[in-house]
Amino acid sequence: MSESVAYVLIALSLVIMAWAGWLTIRNRRINDALFYVAAALEIALVAVAVGGFIALAVTERSVDTVTFVGYLLTIVLIMPIGIAWGASDKSRWGPGVVVIAAFVVIVLTWRLVQIWQGIGV
Repeated sequence: MSESVAYVLIALSLVIMAWAGWLTIRNRRINDALFYVAAALEIALVAVAVGGFIALAVTERSVDTVTFVGYLLTIVLIMPIGIAWGASDKSRWGPGVVVIAAFVVIVLTWRLVQIWQGIGV
């Protein structure tokens, strides 16, 4: 995964975190606009996962394959789970779940970059 793609994913996740955090503070539920931004992030994450699997299949570099695949699968699953859980929660903390899910996406994204570069493996 290239760092420039990672920065775009991180920036989009930060927007989602801020937006969901604002909704949490204001005691509001998840709205359609936040859902659409999260859907855009999910589309990007699926594209990154497909690209990651292809890159892993053709690379000759030493990459921890099991960890890399696990992170790719997790990064694709975390946002839909967070949105579904947050949307179904009737309390003010529904958007808080989305804040946590977006933070996890940021951490997983940066960790994927490190694994691909062979840092901290």
